Amino acid sequence: MIQHLLNHLLGGPNFYPMTRDAMSTGLNRALEKYRDSFLHKDKTMIAMTESIDGREHYRMYINGQWKDASSGKTIDVASPTTEEVLYSVPAGAIEDAQLALETAEAAQPGWAAKPAVERGAILSKFADLIRENRERLAKILTQEMGKTYALALGEVDVSADFINFPAQAARRIEGDILPSDLPGEHIMIHKIPYGVTVGIAAWNFPLALACRKIGPALTTGNVMVVKPPSVTPVAVLALGELAKQAGIPDGVLNLVTGGGSTMGEELVTNPITRLVTMTGSSATGQEIFKKAAERLIAVRLELGGKAPFILLEDGDVDKAVDAAVVSRHLNSGQVCTCPERFYIHDAVYDQFLEKYTAAVAKLKIGDPMVEGTDIGPKVNAHETDQLEKIVNQAVEAGAEVALGGKRPDGKQFEKGHWYEPTILTNCNNNMEVMREEVFGVVSPIMKVGCYEEALKLANDSDYGLAAFLFTRDMRLIQRAVLELEFGEIYVNRPMGEQRQGFHNGYKLSGTGGEDGRYGLENYLEKKTMYVNFAD
Repeated sequence: MIQHLLNHLLGGPNFYPMTRDAMSTGLNRALEKYRDSFLHKDKTMIAMTESIDGREHYRMYINGQWKDASSGKTIDVASPTTEEVLYSVPAGAIEDAQLALETAEAAQPGWAAKPAVERGAILSKFADLIRENRERLAKILTQEMGKTYALALGEVDVSADFINFPAQAARRIEGDILPSDLPGEHIMIHKIPYGVTVGIAAWNFPLALACRKIGPALTTGNVMVVKPPSVTPVAVLALGELAKQAGIPDGVLNLVTGGGSTMGEELVTNPITRLVTMTGSSATGQEIFKKAAERLIAVRLELGGKAPFILLEDGDVDKAVDAAVVSRHLNSGQVCTCPERFYIHDAVYDQFLEKYTAAVAKLKIGDPMVEGTDIGPKVNAHETDQLEKIVNQAVEAGAEVALGGKRPDGKQFEKGHWYEPTILTNCNNNMEVMREEVFGVVSPIMKVGCYEEALKLANDSDYGLAAFLFTRDMRLIQRAVLELEFGEIYVNRPMGEQRQGFHNGYKLSGTGGEDGRYGLENYLEKKTMYVNFAD
């Protein structure tokens, strides 16, 4: 290969004889040309990563090649545990977004032309490779996001599932044939890919949320440009080499990094984009929805939540306590489906509060890489400041601190972004801590006297993503199915959706939904054909 390359650069195999000096000069010029141009065309010649100033620099993955930002600028990625900068990624901008979209557009027809079962087989191999790199990806997730290593391992497993589940459904993409009102005619409903799609993932589960979009998008014949969040982008960029190994054709999956106002806005507003799927805050989702509306492109949004946790008089208190401890404190409370406000029946309130406080007090906060740690740091200083602010406001408004309520003391917490598990009592539904997403280990608790009161308080919210209900009364459970204004309801169990379900929100919690066969449908357009075969 090298000889062929030099022949090409120097004018062919029969270039004229040179003196030794001239040959040396020509060879040096050829090598300079090779370095300056060919390196940027052959992805094998530019590495995914490079050590720069003591940090590991990851590059964007565009058209099967590793790319730095066109500007050369980078974004630092610091550990929430130590505040040490461990990684950097490209600060991609408009030009880089355009390149990724154009690349995807060129690759889409060929990818869509593959039989669905062939696409599914490639994606299944991709899922297998994610599992094979489980420990490496989990370590990156813990380093960049601060989640416990045990949870990070689980996120990698879920990420592989998010790829594999739709891949296995490739043969089950079905259309319809309907009877026509005319003789000698069929009405055929075909389901076809949108084309170029954009996936924007949130920072709390960056790998899983990216894969949740990649799996169904690529299975259905779409191509995708994925933008992970700037605060936790590294594990997602690491998917590029696995996609290549799996045989995903160049351009079908592109991974880019950059700011929301530059890279993100271009991805949403560029005329090449036909569908945007985003997981993140409600405010950001609303902005994306507005911009996408200008071109009437499809939008799927999974946004913020303010999940109510309802324990009624006949509910199993111990089961409720166990579910609340896990659901509220998983990932340091940084989960959109976490219970964010507690409505406890006054008949079991004291019992629940005593057991819940005792259980939460036993949770271990510390280094997320250490086995046995329950709660790691918040993702960054801003998130920690916001958590502290909303707790202080609640206390000023009359809430009482039953546990925590501050940043932890001790030498090990001098660096990093930490906050103690906190329980607030004497709350009311007008407090900001009961109305706005907290996204942290804070449990504001209220007493209620009956199901109807709990229902009214729970529905009195701008959000409608998830809800929890603990009762043995099947009549109330059946009522709750109809009366709770939330897209996902957990009855007598902790949170945790499954791949075959449907994860969607109401109100400011989003539109569209993900997972299962209904989520797969969100990546397909319908085309109606009236086929007349009469003489």
